Amino acid sequence: MTTLVTGGAGFLGLYMTEQLVARGESVRVLCRRSHPRLKELGVQWIEGDIRDPSIVKEACANCDTVFHVAAIPGIWGAWKTFYETNTQGTMNVLAACRSEEVGKLIYTSSPSVVYDGSEHRGVNESLPYSDSYLCHYPHTKAIAERAVLDANGQDGLLTVSLRPHLIWGPRDNHLIPRLIQRAKSGRLRIVGDGKNLISMSYVENVASAHLQAAERLIPTASLAGKAYFINEPEPVMLWDWVNEILARAGLRPVTRRISKSAAWGVGLLCEGIYKTFGIKSEPPMTRFLASQLSGSHYYNIEAAKRDFDYRPMVPVEVGMQRMEPDLKRWRDS
Repeated sequence: MTTLVTGGAGFLGLYMTEQLVARGESVRVLCRRSHPRLKELGVQWIEGDIRDPSIVKEACANCDTVFHVAAIPGIWGAWKTFYETNTQGTMNVLAACRSEEVGKLIYTSSPSVVYDGSEHRGVNESLPYSDSYLCHYPHTKAIAERAVLDANGQDGLLTVSLRPHLIWGPRDNHLIPRLIQRAKSGRLRIVGDGKNLISMSYVENVASAHLQAAERLIPTASLAGKAYFINEPEPVMLWDWVNEILARAGLRPVTRRISKSAAWGVGLLCEGIYKTFGIKSEPPMTRFLASQLSGSHYYNIEAAKRDFDYRPMVPVEVGMQRMEPDLKRWRDS
């Protein structure tokens, strides 16, 4: 049987593809664009979009396990953009898994599905979904995650959802490159008192967590139909971590500050202006970003340790060392 990775040429998905190939799995990737690494790995590649039910059905044919990683991330944009990919695309994956008699579906979610703007300090999976969301990404992911977990046990399909927080590492195409560009342009500010604690997740550890969950996902397993936080065991002080990354990139630390209330106000104003004038680009500040940069949000991973023996394989310091060549490349780009 074949293992499918949707978004298998993306940042996280490619690491999962590499780890599956290293284990001797027969791997198929569904993504909109290929990657030179896929050819090197010798995996089957299907070009397509998860918004297309027929392509998704084709990709799921003869698969025993599906890792659904593909999604549209971001803190700004139209509801339609996020909903069609993150929610409807996941519904297409679920439908295809049922029709093609796939045995296991491992869904990549996010802690933001339970984020309501308040601080999260060591919370576990008992925290309920938010009643309101500050941007469309977490809202559409929450709808999708609920559907995935509700589908557990239907037509022989077993499901589980993993919620990695702030994924970073080599080949990052989103978080760290944007951080460095903001620092280079002088647009980075410490929001709040700079003492907020956050969870973060090294990408290779997140990839291996998905594989570990898939191994334990059997009909009698306690993890079937559940969601799990995935991150490094200990939280870090956000702005100390940011400045360490900048130092390794050869850049000056962030020292200038803005209060949480001021950042929130700027975010609210920016959102209003961008919506009024139909500006498509991302605002320099939003309410969601202000709350994420100023508040603490770190998560308890005891459930993942207990139910599928999750243990980060790569220490944070080793991950930092592996990322240093990319840090200098991003700095110089």
